[in-house]
Amino acid sequence: MFFQWLKKYLPHSLYGRAALILLVPIVSLQLVVSAVFIQRHFNNITEQMTGQTARELAYLVDAVNAARTPQEARRIVTSLTPALLVEARFPAPAPVSDRMRWDDFTGSRVVRSLREALPGLAGADLAGPDGQVVLSIQTSHGLLEVSFPRNRLSARNPHQLLVTMVLFGLLITLVAYFFLRNQLRPIKRLGQAAEAFGHGEILPYSVSGSTEVRAAGQAFLDMRARIERQIEARTLMLSGISHDLRTPLTRFKLGLTLLDDDDARAALERDVAEMEALVAAFLDFASSEAQAGAAAPLPAPTDPAAILRKAAENARRTGQDVILGDIAATQPVSLDVLPISRALDNLLLNAARYAGRARLSLEADAAHIRFVVEDDGPGIAEADREQALKPFSRLDQARNQDRGAGVGLGLAIAADIARAHGGVLRLGRSPDLGGLRAELEIPRQA
Repeated sequence: MFFQWLKKYLPHSLYGRAALILLVPIVSLQLVVSAVFIQRHFNNITEQMTGQTARELAYLVDAVNAARTPQEARRIVTSLTPALLVEARFPAPAPVSDRMRWDDFTGSRVVRSLREALPGLAGADLAGPDGQVVLSIQTSHGLLEVSFPRNRLSARNPHQLLVTMVLFGLLITLVAYFFLRNQLRPIKRLGQAAEAFGHGEILPYSVSGSTEVRAAGQAFLDMRARIERQIEARTLMLSGISHDLRTPLTRFKLGLTLLDDDDARAALERDVAEMEALVAAFLDFASSEAQAGAAAPLPAPTDPAAILRKAAENARRTGQDVILGDIAATQPVSLDVLPISRALDNLLLNAARYAGRARLSLEADAAHIRFVVEDDGPGIAEADREQALKPFSRLDQARNQDRGAGVGLGLAIAADIARAHGGVLRLGRSPDLGGLRAELEIPRQA
């Protein structure tokens, strides 16, 4: 609970989290080693080297202060500076100013240590030419100026270890990145195959990767095979039942032609026609199930507006009151024309059965296109919309059954066709017609 606020700032993908797990220890180790190295460099090496040099200069200053005359002091400076490996100018005209380079990490500690060991230090120039340090020291006989290499006060190039550590850290991270990508690739392929199967598409997938990933991949393949067998058995069952029903229906029609009572014959013929419509619905549903469970090549790009106008024209031929609404301008999209047309026909038949007028519209955005079918009927209550999309579901309390019976497959077939294209069928209420609003949403990259 304490770290809930941190979740929104962390990566959500498996690859991002794995990279974070890889980088955090490496960066943390580099920071700790850098801090320990700099601490040791500041506190030990710099202080030791600066202290040693300061003691040698203090010996020189003490010898100059002990001289009785300036000439004797000058001779002492001349004789001692070669042994101390420094260059001196005595007396100096003016003290140097305190100065150091911007990348001199040890400069402030060096100056502080020199002032503690040399009370007469008047100025320290740590950024002299050719890496020289120039110090101005006040003595009893005048100003003494000494110069010597900068590396006598602290380690030379103290950043070398840091640079080497960072470079090798980047190299190790790069090598680990390639290993990590190879380990995550099977998981990514498994996710793509599972997502495609959820949209009705079967991608080729072979088990690979670590033992755990192989186990998950094999479990997915077994599950996919069981679902395919179940869909196939269900499709065969529906197809068999539907085809078997056609034989007695044909006999009924032949027997009806022999009846002398015209009124009774007309009523029975209506019943037979209704049964034939139910059998056709079963066959359509079985066909949609079979197509949803089988992989198909990518269809050719098609104009969605043409499909919409064709569906409206077919509906008007059967006597339906269908009007065209707004049709958005869009580029051709890869669609299976026959399934999409069948889905629109089912939605229009559903509107004709329970409403008087229907309207077809086409909406589009950057990612999706939407075929919208609206009617002026009673609609479907929000609590019943999910149930209405299930096969063999009939909401008698919300529908007018006097306009014809149905087996409850029209919306289910349209929903299956939408899923087969990677889309979805949404039900709502028409804002102006007042009835049902059905949106068949299809991705542009379906």
